[in-house]
Amino acid sequence: MRSKSSALPGSDLLFGVGYFLLWLLLWPTEQPYWMLPYGLRFGALLLAPWRMWPWLLGAEFAASALIASFHPLLLGWRGYLLGALPEPLVSAICLWLMRRANLHASLRDPEDVARLLLSAAFTVAATTAADAVMLALIHAAPGADMMMQALGQDLLGNYVGVLLVVPLLVMMLRAPLNKRALGRLLMDGLLVLLPSLAILLVLSSHEAPQPQFARVLSLAPVLFFAFRHGWRGASLSMLISSLGMTLVDHLSGHGAPGAAGELFLAVAGTGALMLGSATDALRRSSERVAEQNVYLAAVNRRLDHLARQLRDAARGNLQTEENQRRHMAAELHDELGQNLTAIQTHLKLAQSRLAQAGMDDIGVSINAILGHMRRALHRLLDDLRPAVLDEFGLLRALDEGPIRDLLNAAGVAYRTDLHGDPRLLDDDTRTVVYRLVQESATNAVKHAHADTFQLRLRIGERQGVALALLDIRDNGIGLPARMPRGGRGMQGMRDRVTSLGGLFRVRPEAQGVHLRILLRSSTQTSDAART
Repeated sequence: MRSKSSALPGSDLLFGVGYFLLWLLLWPTEQPYWMLPYGLRFGALLLAPWRMWPWLLGAEFAASALIASFHPLLLGWRGYLLGALPEPLVSAICLWLMRRANLHASLRDPEDVARLLLSAAFTVAATTAADAVMLALIHAAPGADMMMQALGQDLLGNYVGVLLVVPLLVMMLRAPLNKRALGRLLMDGLLVLLPSLAILLVLSSHEAPQPQFARVLSLAPVLFFAFRHGWRGASLSMLISSLGMTLVDHLSGHGAPGAAGELFLAVAGTGALMLGSATDALRRSSERVAEQNVYLAAVNRRLDHLARQLRDAARGNLQTEENQRRHMAAELHDELGQNLTAIQTHLKLAQSRLAQAGMDDIGVSINAILGHMRRALHRLLDDLRPAVLDEFGLLRALDEGPIRDLLNAAGVAYRTDLHGDPRLLDDDTRTVVYRLVQESATNAVKHAHADTFQLRLRIGERQGVALALLDIRDNGIGLPARMPRGGRGMQGMRDRVTSLGGLFRVRPEAQGVHLRILLRSSTQTSDAART
């Protein structure tokens, strides 16, 4: 969206007047290293909207004509027009083509810097070629040395002018420094750049080769600013260093270094600008990574919180289920168990009457049915709430309780290896351990058709957390490729382990099933359970 200020009447004229004055100000600085007016033209055509281009070109022609009027024209105004008109027109044509090809005035990334510098090199080469043609037209037979010197000076000087002026214009108009960054830049300039210029002045006051060494050493603060302040610091330090070298050459009387100095500035400026842009890109990338790390840390904390909530909810469901089982077991034991006992008592009292009536077989049959019902009730009560766990404790219940009876009755060899103190575990964890072994033994008998069942249990404490490590395996037919519908045994075991925040692993075996289960129990909870 076009701003209102740029659309006001007379704003284009004021812009042209400002460009005219700036061109006059920069014209005396053309020698010996760079052509700053060329860089000003390139930056203005790159940054200004299309409608301001006629004002820019007109202001430049007016400024160059004004400057020419104060100097003697050896070839007259015709020679002046042939020498002054082609270069701005060729520059405008090149930049028009490149802006149509989406060239942007950006130095954020090394790719943007490389694109901009390649565009500058192409434009400089085109204008230098145009100058060569004009030089051949103006001079009937120009000497080869004069031609090469003029073209070399134009090529390097114009490119250095772009290096020094365009980043400064981009920084002022498109990417200004904030106050904090500007303060750091000024402080580093006082602490680093001024002493470097003083050293440059001292070395340049001697005879060769110290001045050449001084120019090479002047690159050190430029690299420092490129690393510390990015492309903005690199461009500003390069501009100040080049001004310092020009001033030192003028004060020391060494004169202009010629193409060697221009080539040094061109190579050093290109490298420093690329390095500064790469530093900025790396710094932005590091900041984005840091922001993403902070975001991921917050997400991980949220996920940990949700995971704790899910574990607490699952543990609550497990406790509720065990409480319901305990309640149902107590009700069945008290009601159904007592009723069965009462029926057996009444049947025993009526046994003599049944014998007198010749119905002894009915009494025996009823006693058998009652015995079967009592055994079924005991199995149901053990499934609902393993009383053996309360009576024997965890280790003895696993080693001598109903699980061994179940496996022995099915002809399955039962091997146990149990170590540790179960009192370290809370009641929920001890119950889950027993349930896991009970479910695994049931699966080995009903589904796996195994003849060996092995159990290893290790209970210990590490860093304030009680741990129970279960290793359960059988030599049966193993798990099916697809779990049958309605099969909740393995999933139920996983759910129980997950509710306690444990780990459940089914390890691959050539035969049978191998389970590795790790359960965690808070020692504070277990201490409360022991007391």
